[in-house]
Amino acid sequence: MASYRTARDSRRRRNRRALIKKTSVWRKEILVKHYITVILLVALLTVLVGTGLSNMTLMPQLASIQGTFIDQLFHKHIWAISFLFSLIVGFMLYSIVVFRRREDDEYGDHFEGNTPLEIVWTILPLATVLYFAYLGAIALAETRRADPNAYNVTAVGQQWSWRFDYTDYGFSSDELRLPANRQTLILTKSLDVIHSFWIPEFRVKQDALPGEGMERELRLTPTKTGTFKVRCAELCGTRHAYMLADVIVMEPDAFDQWVQEKLQGPGGSAEERGAEWYQQFGCVACHTTDGSPLVGPSWKGLYGEEVTLADGSVVVADEAYLRESILDPQAKIVQGFENVVMPPIGQSMTPEQIDDVIAFIKSLGTGE
Repeated sequence: MASYRTARDSRRRRNRRALIKKTSVWRKEILVKHYITVILLVALLTVLVGTGLSNMTLMPQLASIQGTFIDQLFHKHIWAISFLFSLIVGFMLYSIVVFRRREDDEYGDHFEGNTPLEIVWTILPLATVLYFAYLGAIALAETRRADPNAYNVTAVGQQWSWRFDYTDYGFSSDELRLPANRQTLILTKSLDVIHSFWIPEFRVKQDALPGEGMERELRLTPTKTGTFKVRCAELCGTRHAYMLADVIVMEPDAFDQWVQEKLQGPGGSAEERGAEWYQQFGCVACHTTDGSPLVGPSWKGLYGEEVTLADGSVVVADEAYLRESILDPQAKIVQGFENVVMPPIGQSMTPEQIDDVIAFIKSLGTGE
């Protein structure tokens, strides 16, 4: 009898072990099936999302060598983002559908921690961050690669206009003209508040900071001819959105011809030269010539007019007043414009240029 019970218990133990083994194999097969399904789902979503984002017009046309490295890094980010999005959403959707609650559900086994999984989800994100940091460092180095034959331009920001000083040639312009396929070193600076020099098609941006010795470097190598826009990417006041300037990329021969024309200086009368300086030094950003109000007083009919100042006193807008206002804008502030801070543009002008601007103001009529 005892031997019969021993044999029966032994059979039961073998059957239980066989059942446990069979159940374990079955669970592993189900788990592998789930894993394969999720992997395929995530891969499919990654391809769909990545392809969709890559074919969307997320960036303007590429027009510089520096932008090539930025776009390459951007596209790698797009695919990494697509994978992470698909991984999270794919797992979530699969779990919601496949493991939805059913009437015959039972509570699962409780377990705490999964060391291999925790190691994986710590190492993989760290490796990903380091990988993109490496790619970013390479892209940054390439955008700053110096060409010894680059020529120099100083981009001067002021509320709310840009001026470009061609230091290699000794003249200034209110538009930025560049030769195609030749590097330009842009030095950015500001006369008042922080601005930011940004050309979206070139994929580069650099702050323009006020203060002595605060110039910042930016290198551009345009690859396409055409007209683009310099934009200010730093909120700098009420007319920030209108702080634009043309960027004209030209063939080298056409650029050299333009330089020669600029070196000859604006011709014509003092009034015509003054109109040129009015545009070039950014006066147009704050002062109109048709009598309409803007940031500062209109120049139409200003000469000879009696001007009421912020302290209540009255002065006549004669040549001495205009010259002083150009050189020291805060000396005599016009009533109604107390909150306007005009940069000291006159300090960047020659006495002859100031004379031309005054002649231009006179030509707009008098207030007498």
